[in-house]
Amino acid sequence: MALQLSAHRPRPGAGVARAYSFWLLNYRRNFLGSAISSFLAPALFLASMGLGLGSLVDSGADPALGVPYVAFVAPGVLAATAMQTGVMCSTFPVMTAMKWQRQYHAMIATPLTVLDVLLAHLAYTATRVLLAAGVFLAVASALGAVPSPWALLALPAAVLTGLAHAAPVAAFSAGQETDSGFILLFRLVVTPMFLFSGTFFPAQDLPAGLEQLAYATPLWHGVDLSRDLALGAPDAGSAVLHVAYLALWAAVGAVLTRRTMARRLLR
Repeated sequence: MALQLSAHRPRPGAGVARAYSFWLLNYRRNFLGSAISSFLAPALFLASMGLGLGSLVDSGADPALGVPYVAFVAPGVLAATAMQTGVMCSTFPVMTAMKWQRQYHAMIATPLTVLDVLLAHLAYTATRVLLAAGVFLAVASALGAVPSPWALLALPAAVLTGLAHAAPVAAFSAGQETDSGFILLFRLVVTPMFLFSGTFFPAQDLPAGLEQLAYATPLWHGVDLSRDLALGAPDAGSAVLHVAYLALWAAVGAVLTRRTMARRLLR
């Protein structure tokens, strides 16, 4: 009998598609609630910063960027959008599913495993990032901000950037009892990264200490990778380093999230 039960035990990861379908259905019902933050706001940001401020930057007597400002800032905003989307998908949705509406508990009550639940949520996050990045890249192309066909590879780079932030943040969110920690997360981590990780100006223009701190953030690696691709100047060595660093953040975050979820869901 024990052998028969073991033979019918679901393989870890086999139920990912079922849990993933739940998140997709939930997103279809609440799509309009995130349309502005995911699609409209990044495009307006690009237009205001890239074209508005960019006209002043480009009119300088000695432009230091080497490219029009809109072409410089577009891949930065693309990576930052991926970061913000990943964080948004792994803060309140994770806490809601863990504590308030307890969807995670309902999933675990079925043959789904903790790994199924985790991978499904990360897959859903990757889908959200891909949609937001795809719409943004289309708008940026229409504005002439991505002059190279290499920019298409910025889409998987954006997805990896989003996961590099979503996975560690999910580990943080899964262990929270209240949402007060999210205020500190957005104010002390997300917003400074958005402003000082090379999105709007080169990180080497920062003071020495802050410059090294910027290089340590996953967002800077996502911005630099996306920018190299969008400008058609990818370097194989740098690209491998960026991908490996982002993948490390995603992998470590996923391991930590799985441990935290298992501790809270299986106790």
